[in-house]
Amino acid sequence: MTVLRPMLATKGDHVPTGPEWVHEVKWDGVRILLDVQDGVARAHSRNGNVVTPAWPELTQLPDGSGDLLLDGEMIALNDRGTPDFRVLQHRMHVRNQAEVAKLVGRIPATYMVFDLLRLDGRDTTGLPLTERRELLESLDLSGSPWQVPASYDDGLMLFQATLDQGLEGIVSKRRTSRYVMDRRTKDWLKFPHRHRGSFVVGGWRPQVGTTGRLAALLVGQPTADGLMYRGRVGSGIAAATSLMLHDLLEPLRTDSSPFADEVPRVDALGTTWVEPVLVVDIDTHGLGYQRLRQPSYRGIRNDLTPEDL
Repeated sequence: MTVLRPMLATKGDHVPTGPEWVHEVKWDGVRILLDVQDGVARAHSRNGNVVTPAWPELTQLPDGSGDLLLDGEMIALNDRGTPDFRVLQHRMHVRNQAEVAKLVGRIPATYMVFDLLRLDGRDTTGLPLTERRELLESLDLSGSPWQVPASYDDGLMLFQATLDQGLEGIVSKRRTSRYVMDRRTKDWLKFPHRHRGSFVVGGWRPQVGTTGRLAALLVGQPTADGLMYRGRVGSGIAAATSLMLHDLLEPLRTDSSPFADEVPRVDALGTTWVEPVLVVDIDTHGLGYQRLRQPSYRGIRNDLTPEDL
């Protein structure tokens, strides 16, 4: 069986402008190559594994679909209506069909299709992106949970709009680019967002094998229902910062968690709880998630109190 792996984007340092580029939303989902032959769909993950049993939505073929090879992402929305990889994680590794059927109802997923690599037996990978896109947009995807997302001429506008909406970022693609399987290319450039926000420290974790050296902070977000746990932050805490934070937090020790919701056991284990009075700035990958994604400590906000947040 042929192993299918998708073309990948290179991380860019600035959003390109000019008519030779087109821009798309970077979806916070699971990359899928979908191979449809003789009415049977087979889904391949980014690393080439067949993952069809996890995604029944991909077997709900559009009316009249024949021979297709598509590239896209499976996405699911969180309670804020934002595509959220963490929501999808509840489904990604489930293969038991009874369990999958329950999850489909609880966590519906949509296939966002952004490229067409084969159509009715014709290999289209050698065509320019603009021609592949025209063929893709000509398909009738009605009757299926698939969508063809919009593309945009103005990359700077899209970059700012996705930043404002808390989305993952954008991908800029050269209009003349051909599709090369299993290749990372500079014809596709990705621009993930980093967002900065202020959070309240509710606890800290020591470095493994120590009791007095701080390795990570547990932070939360004040809400009407209390301080809600948002995640553990270890990145960005260097040795000197570790000592400084430890000295600040040590006098704030308390016997119980200040968070209104339950902290996962893997995070709570070994944690020293503190009074929730210290505010810190955190960089994170995307907003609108229940937990911070790839968070990084940036500094203390002495000018803010939890009430300010």
